[in-house]
Amino acid sequence: MFPDRRSRSFLDPAVLSRLANFPLLARRPMQGNVSGRHPSPHRGSSVEFAEYRKYVPGDDLRRLDWRAYGRSDRFYVKEFEADTNLRCCLVVDTSGSMDFGSGSVNKLEYARRIAGALGQLALQQGDAVGLACVARGLVRNIPPRRNPAHLKAVFDILEQIKPQGETQLVPVLHELAETIRQRALIVILSDLFVEPELLRGCFQHLRFRKHDVTVFHLLDPKELAFSFHRPMRFLDMEGGPALFAEPNEIAERYHKALGGYLEELHRVVLESAVDYHRVAIDEDYEQVLVRFLIGRTRSKGVR
Repeated sequence: MFPDRRSRSFLDPAVLSRLANFPLLARRPMQGNVSGRHPSPHRGSSVEFAEYRKYVPGDDLRRLDWRAYGRSDRFYVKEFEADTNLRCCLVVDTSGSMDFGSGSVNKLEYARRIAGALGQLALQQGDAVGLACVARGLVRNIPPRRNPAHLKAVFDILEQIKPQGETQLVPVLHELAETIRQRALIVILSDLFVEPELLRGCFQHLRFRKHDVTVFHLLDPKELAFSFHRPMRFLDMEGGPALFAEPNEIAERYHKALGGYLEELHRVVLESAVDYHRVAIDEDYEQVLVRFLIGRTRSKGVR
């Protein structure tokens, strides 16, 4: 636990208590600085056997397998998988469109709840947590660290951020791919109002840098259903011109455009090996996180 006793609107202690039963695991080997529960690209000391290799002068004699020597009359060294901690970088879209919500919460509040829960889980298991807020550029950025006081700073920023401005997610993701030096779990929380082909370049850049990329694609139910039945004035929440339209006249074209966008995005995330989760923000965020965490448990050990 951490010593932050301040009540946070986006943190539910009951939900955090239940989620504590699920580990937050990396799908790819991580490079940490202390022992942890995540696979490392390096060999080390653990209970999980990796392979035999031939002895070379200078190897630790305690790692020689004498049974293998008795069978083959040659010296072999046992290699074991190393486990380490990870860096979890939460990337939260704070552009104007994240202010939309037809129900009790908007997209940004939903993103706060997911980011807060993941930050808490990561710190509890000894991992480092960082935060990047994105709008017209990189609005706020604090690198991952492992101490409780740092998590309090992350929560303070999550509490203060407000949705405004245009989405500049693409250049920021490219910037983060270069500035986050060591392998990390990059968790992106956004409505992804970006052309899928531009996102492909971001995802591939992050993957090239050996990062484990997760995307929570946050959409409002009315964006998916387009359930409007009278003439309305639609506002661009990122500063563009307003549009007055009769929903019944444009509904078919809207659904066709939305379907094409989602289909192309699905193809991009599959080809980029991104851990993608499309989320309607009227869904219980606890269940969204349970599915996410269980899915990672099943993929543990992927290298």
